[in-house]
Amino acid sequence: MNPSTSSIPAQAPARGLGSIAILALGTFAVGTDAFIVSGFLPSIAHALQSSNSLAGLSVTVFATTYALLAPVLATLTAPWPRNRVLVWALAILAAANLASALAPDIWILLASRALAAMGAAAYTPTATAAAGSLVRPELRGRAFSMVTGGLTVATALGVPLGNLVSQWLGWRAALGMVAALSALAGAGVFLIMPPMPGQPRAPLRARLAVLRRPAVAWVLPLTLIGMTACYIVYAYSVPALQALGVADERMGLMLLCYGIGAVLGNLLAGYGADRWGPARMSVAAYVVMAATFGLMSWLAAAGGGPGFVVGLLVLAWGFSSWGQTPPQQLRLTNAAPQEAPLVMALNASCIYFGIGLGTALGAALLVHGMVVGFGISALAAAGALGFLGLTMRRRG
Repeated sequence: MNPSTSSIPAQAPARGLGSIAILALGTFAVGTDAFIVSGFLPSIAHALQSSNSLAGLSVTVFATTYALLAPVLATLTAPWPRNRVLVWALAILAAANLASALAPDIWILLASRALAAMGAAAYTPTATAAAGSLVRPELRGRAFSMVTGGLTVATALGVPLGNLVSQWLGWRAALGMVAALSALAGAGVFLIMPPMPGQPRAPLRARLAVLRRPAVAWVLPLTLIGMTACYIVYAYSVPALQALGVADERMGLMLLCYGIGAVLGNLLAGYGADRWGPARMSVAAYVVMAATFGLMSWLAAAGGGPGFVVGLLVLAWGFSSWGQTPPQQLRLTNAAPQEAPLVMALNASCIYFGIGLGTALGAALLVHGMVVGFGISALAAAGALGFLGLTMRRRG
C-alpha cells in the first residue's frame, strides 16, 4: 500500500475528484509554462538584446533542469507532507515566472527558467502520485489521466492563449499570466487537498534501489523512446505541416486538432488502462503513432494531401503522443506503490529527456526534409512498440 493512502481519512474518495481537479489546474500551469516560451522567443531576444539561439536556451535550460532535478527533489522532499510540497512547488513556479516576466537581461531570464523548472519538477510527479492515492486502485488510471490532462489541455488551449496574450500585451504579460495561474493553483491546493503525510527519510541511493525491479527498469526506457518518437517533429510542427500541404491560414486549425487529439488520447488511455490493462493501451498508442508518422511521411513525399486527411492524421498524432503517458504511470505505480512519488519523478525525467533528445534529432534531420523526419519518427515509434513487446514477453 502507498503510505500516503493509509493516512487519508475515510471521506477522501468523496473529496478525491475535487482534489484531483485542483491538481490538474496545477499541471495546466506547469504545461503552459513549459511550452509557452517557444511561441515568442524572437520577441524575448529582441527585448533583451540577445540572439535567437541564446534566447532558445531558455527552453533547453527548463527541460534539462527538470529532467535532472525531478528524482532528486522527490527524494529530498519525501518526508514532507505532500500538501506542503505541492504548495511550495507552485509558489516557486509563480515566483520564477514573475521573475521571468520582469527579467532585465537574458541571464536573469535563464536563471528564472531554471527556477521555474525546479518548481515544475517538484510539483508534477508529486501531484501524479497524490492523485493515485486519492482514489480506489481500479480508478488510478483515470486519476493519472486527469492530472496529466492538465498538461494536454495546456498544449491545446494554454499555449495558444498565452501566445494570444503575448501578441496583445507582450511576452512579459504572458509570463505574468502563468505566474498568476500558478498562484491560483497553489491557493486551491492549500484549501482543498486532504492531509497527506510524507514518507520516512531515506538516501537517494536507497530509493534508487527501485530501479533493480525489472517492472520499473523496463518501463522507463519505453517512456524515453516513445517521447523521443513523438517530439522529433513536434518542435518543428509548422514546417512539418507545410510539408503536408497545410496553408499558413489553416495552421492554427491544425494545431488545434493536435491539441484535441492530445486531450482525447490522454483521457481515453486512462480509462482504457483501468478497464483493459496498461500494456494493451500502450500497444494501441504505439501502433497508432507508428502508422500516423508513416502515412505523414508518405503524404509529404507526395507533396501533401487533402485537408481533412491531414487533420485526421494530426489528430491521431496528438492522440498517440499523449495516450502513452497514463498507461506508463499506472504500470510504474503498480510495480512500486511504496515509491510512487519517486517512480513518477523518474518517469517525468525520462519524458523531458525524451523531449530534449527528440528535439535535437529533429534539428539534425531538418536539413534532410520532413519526409525523413516523419520516417524516423515512425521508426522510433515502431522501436517503442518492439521494446514493449520484448518486455511483455520477458514478464510473461
